[in-house]
Amino acid sequence: MSSEVTLYSTRFCPYCVAAKRLLDAKGVSYRDIPVDGDPELRQQMSQRAGQRTVPQIWIGESHVGGYTDLAALEQRGLLDGLLSATAND
Repeated sequence: MSSEVTLYSTRFCPYCVAAKRLLDAKGVSYRDIPVDGDPELRQQMSQRAGQRTVPQIWIGESHVGGYTDLAALEQRGLLDGLLSATAND
């Protein structure tokens, strides 16, 4: 599965670690943008997501939200389809 996944995160956020673990377990490559101590990147993330919390995750141009949103997609069996659709675009 090849997809364009972008993840804004911080190093010590347990939800960020969980999101990366889930993506790693699925063999998904992702672009990790660390916002630790970088107010400009955090502001960019906030403006793009409309939220200030991490992680913020995009699959292609679709904003998934945070880890709980990503995990919910996986539990409902929708994550693979979203990842595959993005890979084929």
